[in-house]
Amino acid sequence: MAQLEPTLDLRVGAPKRGVRIGRVRVPGWLVLLLRNRKSCSGLLIVAFMVVIALIAPLISVADPNLPSFAGAQAPSWHHLFGTTDQGSDIFSQVVVGARRSLLLGATAGAIATLLAAVLGITAAYAGGLVDEVINLLTNVFLTIPPIPLLVVISTYLKARGLVTMAVVIAAVLWAFEARILRGQALSLKSRDFVLAAKASGESTWRIVFGELMPNMVSRIAAAFVLVFYISLLVDAGLEFLGLGDMSATSWGVTAYWAQNNSTVLQGEWWPFLFPSVALGLTVLGLVLVLTGIDEVSNPRLRTERRRGRLTALIFGKAAA
Repeated sequence: MAQLEPTLDLRVGAPKRGVRIGRVRVPGWLVLLLRNRKSCSGLLIVAFMVVIALIAPLISVADPNLPSFAGAQAPSWHHLFGTTDQGSDIFSQVVVGARRSLLLGATAGAIATLLAAVLGITAAYAGGLVDEVINLLTNVFLTIPPIPLLVVISTYLKARGLVTMAVVIAAVLWAFEARILRGQALSLKSRDFVLAAKASGESTWRIVFGELMPNMVSRIAAAFVLVFYISLLVDAGLEFLGLGDMSATSWGVTAYWAQNNSTVLQGEWWPFLFPSVALGLTVLGLVLVLTGIDEVSNPRLRTERRRGRLTALIFGKAAA
């Protein structure tokens, strides 16, 4: 009974149910994303970083936490990203640190998106007291500044492992997406397919998970990508302040030790640059994916883009 929103079509004739390549059926939403230049570029960047994280043990030069070489060496063919003051290879720290940073961001994004989707859609569909209670909880989390709250929580945490930090970050970042998903669910709850499910006696959870959520896939995916890259930045910021797991290897921890050793004051720019570039590239890729999702799922953005191309074409011909 669940239907797909017609706004998922990128253009007339776009695949709605997917494309079959040999025996493999590619989902229609993936085809639409791959047709979009921004999302395709972002997916390539993110995929590259994921591959680097997966093969990190194979390409790392040495244990990233052991002082295996001479200290404070500039980037060279022997050490592509240079070495720290203690003699650790920065290339190994960056590629191995990608594992923790990406996994933490993805975990926090998944937890926050799940909370936001379940609470936001349930509040919109149930209404009444349930909606008021969830709205009150959402407003409380929206009112509290997230960064100071995370700093305070991280200060009192004894264990700052990957799962702990992911849960803490997700618990702080779910509220704004819950508000957005609630608003979209309110616009869908009066649709015919939802009313038909109610009339047939379907349970609330069946309607929420079987009817409303499948029609909000694009917005839920955008929520995940948004929280993903925000979590990357927040986690790196906390680790840079010394509020993360300093025994782990990640981009934020590498930057923290570079700052702690005053490498920039000594003219050593490479301990800061390379983990920052890795973080920036990943965030750029996720932002491009998010922009592509918005363009694919929002007909207004597609219309404006087409008008822009048409205007450029007309003025180009007039100038010629």
